Amino acid sequence: MTGASDIVDNPCQSCGACCGYSANWPRFTIEPDEALDAIPAALVNDRQSGMRCDGDRCAALAGTIGQATACTIYDLRPDVCRVCLPGDAECNMARRKFGLAPLT
Repeated sequence: MTGASDIVDNPCQSCGACCGYSANWPRFTIEPDEALDAIPAALVNDRQSGMRCDGDRCAALAGTIGQATACTIYDLRPDVCRVCLPGDAECNMARRKFGLAPLT
């Protein structure tokens, strides 16, 4: 986890909504095999098509959505996670699901 000043600098660490939006969202797309092989097998779904989820929540997400969160494999996260940026359409769609105000 992070300190309070880190959360102010990175709204993702006080959100995590994108990581709990849908079990179909943390999917693998254009990652090279070596990048996928680096993700711990326990965090990959049975179809090998994306991240394992508990309901809609990615298994790599630690913390409480809307309060304080962190990705336990941040440096290894899939491309879909890298392209969801604070305040973009996907971010704000996920935030709505959890009753969080949109980012601008």
